[in-house]
Amino acid sequence: MTVTSERVVTTRSARLTAHIGSHAQTIAIGAVLVLLLIFFSFSADRFASVGNLLNLIRQISPTLIVAVAMTFVISTAGIDLSVGSTVALSGSLLAIVLQQGWDPTLALIAILALGAAIGFVNGWFSSYQGIPAFIVTLAMLSILRGTALRATEGYSTPIDGELWIVQLGQGRIAGVPVPAILAMVIALLGWLVLTRTPFGRYVVGLGSNGESLRRTGVNTRRVGLTVYVLAGLAAALAGVLIATRLSSGSSNAGTGFELEVITAVVLGGTSLFGGRASMLGTIFGALTLGVIANGLVLLHVSPFYVQIVQGSILLLAIFANNKMWARFGAVRK
Repeated sequence: MTVTSERVVTTRSARLTAHIGSHAQTIAIGAVLVLLLIFFSFSADRFASVGNLLNLIRQISPTLIVAVAMTFVISTAGIDLSVGSTVALSGSLLAIVLQQGWDPTLALIAILALGAAIGFVNGWFSSYQGIPAFIVTLAMLSILRGTALRATEGYSTPIDGELWIVQLGQGRIAGVPVPAILAMVIALLGWLVLTRTPFGRYVVGLGSNGESLRRTGVNTRRVGLTVYVLAGLAAALAGVLIATRLSSGSSNAGTGFELEVITAVVLGGTSLFGGRASMLGTIFGALTLGVIANGLVLLHVSPFYVQIVQGSILLLAIFANNKMWARFGAVRK
């Protein structure tokens, strides 16, 4: 009886250790987020105000939306460096076509279709032609940014505040900013797809062992293509939200956006080498970056330090990511 009890305890302990190990970084970033919220609440006078918190959520919504899609991309061991340029091009073209008299609904559909097309190009070259995603999306980053600059000639294009589409960036429902609602819905859908559908398992499997997944009959190239289409679509939506929030489209929008998105994803526990993902961690990661940026501004710290902090966090996140995975992965084995 004693031996049996010890075996049960050992088994439960191993399961608990494995469970903690698989969610270690998500738990860690959640704890960091709570500590940051407490710190800034006491150190910055207006940080905990309802107005500031709602503004914070609205500001990070575009990042969170793209980070959800980027979680799928990185889970396949891919990367999309073109999301920032897609944001700039989408916002710029939206403002231009609206100024030319396009119907807002038609303009919105066209911009989202453009984002999906950009993602299709990225996915086709990387998944079907075997070109590394880093190279493909780096090239697209330059192409799209240059196209945005050419289309706007370097100037911002205003958006008429009377158009209904402006409410996507500035509107509120029951006091909650519309971008925040969209981000929460997309994050929930992303979590459901990643954890509750075959496609989610295929995405993680592609990053873990693509050849084994292919031998089971799964069209791995189509899975790879799809995640880039999702990333392009999400980036286009983010561009629309940013442009409508600012009531103007600019080719300078989204500068450094890809760094912020990738940092949020990796910070949440998704492995840059694929095969491991955490949508909840991505949400925590995006919130953490937003809290840091907002808190530093309220503490009158130069905004130039924000990028330094974000870069440092990315480096530390990758280091912690690898260390935790090596430690708990060895335990599970």
